[in-house]
Amino acid sequence: MIQDIGVNRFHNEYCKEKPDPDSIVLCYRGREIFVKCEEDQLIFLTYEEVTGQFPELKGHETYLFRIDEKKFFLFRDPYGAGLNEKLSEKFPAYGWEKIERMRTASSLDLAFAGVTGMQLSNWYSSRKFCPRCGHPLIHSEEERMMHCTACGQVEYPKICPAVIVGVVHQDKLLLTKYAGRAFKRYALIAGFAEIGETIEETVKREVMEEVGLNVKNLHYYKSQPWSFSDTLLMGFYAELDGEETIRLDENELSVAQWCTREEIPEDDGISLTREMMRVFKEGR
Repeated sequence: MIQDIGVNRFHNEYCKEKPDPDSIVLCYRGREIFVKCEEDQLIFLTYEEVTGQFPELKGHETYLFRIDEKKFFLFRDPYGAGLNEKLSEKFPAYGWEKIERMRTASSLDLAFAGVTGMQLSNWYSSRKFCPRCGHPLIHSEEERMMHCTACGQVEYPKICPAVIVGVVHQDKLLLTKYAGRAFKRYALIAGFAEIGETIEETVKREVMEEVGLNVKNLHYYKSQPWSFSDTLLMGFYAELDGEETIRLDENELSVAQWCTREEIPEDDGISLTREMMRVFKEGR
């Protein structure tokens, strides 16, 4: 999965780190990332390269995380306000790539860094002012947290809990396709947790809402951080409880069908959904 970065170790604890010349700078434009791709290898700009062209940015970087000993930084507004417009001019060998490009890159550690950095970049850009009183938010010196000195409001990075559900009936797995989305491959039942419910209740509610089925014997599989949508995914397998007739919610899904192991498509993707489908297909 995307967080599986081999022998490399991801250090997400916030520290008062200073950049080295070869520290990596992650630059974003909406859901695009500034990168050079050479045969699926990712190359990001270094701190020395960026500040060499934009010396006014020195000292205005925000530490993100480390992978092994490599540090990753972000330049935030207002200091980076004009950066995106000039990057292509100063670094013509690089370009703006859709963040989904990280899903197929062979540089596993850098792809994971690129996606995770976008999640933090989006959080910082949407947390400039206090949502309670409107005063500017200040970054804590001790942790990854924004706080308001006027009213005391605190803001932590946005993480949305959600479930992925593999509904099993005898030797079949329920596969679905989303309605109205560009993503057309098979998926599993999925949805976000609501206020006041347990994750187990989320599983049962989402299955009932999307396909009108009851489930029992929930079995937790594993979790996955999915920074493409600020989500922490929790995967469950569940057995059908009762009638197998599907009542499709056409606002959410275009397809829902029972598939045998042989009918499940081959896919070595990086998502929890694809792994759960593969595990069932292989009879594990």
